Amino acid sequence: MINKLVDSMEEAVADITTGSTVLMGGFGGSGVPEQLISSLFYQGSNKLIGVSNNCGYFEEGLAKLIKYDRLSKIICSFPLMKESYIFIEKYMEGKIDLELVPQGTLAERIRAGGSGIEAFYTPTGAGTEIAQGKEVKEFDGITCVLEKAIKGDFAFIKAKKADRWGNLVYNKSGRNFNPIMAMAAKVTIAEVDEIVEVGELDPESIVTPGIFVQRVVKRREQ
Repeated sequence: MINKLVDSMEEAVADITTGSTVLMGGFGGSGVPEQLISSLFYQGSNKLIGVSNNCGYFEEGLAKLIKYDRLSKIICSFPLMKESYIFIEKYMEGKIDLELVPQGTLAERIRAGGSGIEAFYTPTGAGTEIAQGKEVKEFDGITCVLEKAIKGDFAFIKAKKADRWGNLVYNKSGRNFNPIMAMAAKVTIAEVDEIVEVGELDPESIVTPGIFVQRVVKRREQ
């Protein structure tokens, strides 16, 4: 019997090792797997590479990982929001590396990673610092930059509902980066609000099929 349910957040993240690349879903405050990220902090792994839309808010979640030097590098699109002052401090101190990626390119690099596409050309960033050190090629008069796919060892994603097979339904804008990150990691861990029986989810509403999900854990009540 297929059963991907895990009893606790701690169990879900227990095998993440130092140096792992972790994809973390969310856009702004929507669809962020906050409890998985918090559990990773207490789990203790370091020298992690994080992939996220931003660098977290204030001193919780992803920002807490950065504050205590658990991340050696972050790949993101919006590192300099006023709420990301922890990242700014650490970056200025030289304690974390940044790979800045335009948001559309970030999404496509992750999608490519989950689709078996090793690299692609895009005009975004051509002629800017984003293109430095990368292969540049012209197509029909348009200068494009070669961007490599992003793949993760683990992906933390947030969904509204799941069944024990790992099929996922998202809550409106909480969908954001989560479905493509689920496809792009060796081990995808879904933090969900509700777990239902197999067959209860409307097949037309399932965004992430269970084949892309290895673990499902229910959020703790707060």
